[in-house]
Formats: sequence, structure tokens, C-alpha cells
Amino acid sequence: QVQLVESGGGLVQGGGSLRLSCAASGRTFKTYGLGWFRQAPGKGREIVAAVTWLGDSTYYADSVKGRFTISRDDVKNTVYLQMNSLKPEDTALYFCYGDANEYSDDVSTFGTNGYWGQGTQVTVSS
Repeated sequence: QVQLVESGGGLVQGGGSLRLSCAASGRTFKTYGLGWFRQAPGKGREIVAAVTWLGDSTYYADSVKGRFTISRDDVKNTVYLQMNSLKPEDTALYFCYGDANEYSDDVSTFGTNGYWGQGTQVTVSS
């Protein structure tokens, strides 16, 4: 059974930083893309960042470019999201995602066929 378990969320003041981690078990994701999504109250789920299976290409939503960094450690089967200069509008439930399309670099399909964590809450105060 594949499981993705996020950690690292919490309450932080605007301008602060948090580092989210997502540990996968049940399968290795070293040949699969990984990503982070978020969902704010009353809004749909949106992709925040993604990293391809080789780790040589990343994608970021415009709203987080220059502030967030996604990385992966295939030895630990873990994906991270370093979030700096946090803003109140970053407040959301953050979900880890593991794609199920092996060797795919197509970030546009992320979220349609894969595995999800249970989410970790990030709250940024003003």
C-alpha cells in the first residue's frame, strides 16, 4: 500500500519560513515525478511546485516563484518544499503528490493519476 505522509506544517508569521517534508512508503518514487499542491478555504486545489523524476527540472506556480524551492531525496524516498518569505495568502492545506506515470516529465498531467498525502496545514499570520 502506497502512503505519502507530510510533515512540517504549522503557524508562522508573515515573512517567515517553513520546510515541508513528505515521506513515501510502499513504493519507490525515483522514476516518478513528485509535487506539492495546496487548497485554501473555499478554493480549488492548485499545483504549487513539481519536480521531474530525474530531478533536473522543476515547475513553480507564478505566485510562489522565487520564494519556494522543491527538492527530492530518492535515497530517503522523500520530497521537500522549502517555503520562504511566506505571505498570508499562502495559508492553505498542503498536499504531497506522487505521480503514477513512470518516466513522465509532463507536469501538466500532475494531479490526474497518482498518489496523495493527507495534507498538512500551513497558516501564515499577517
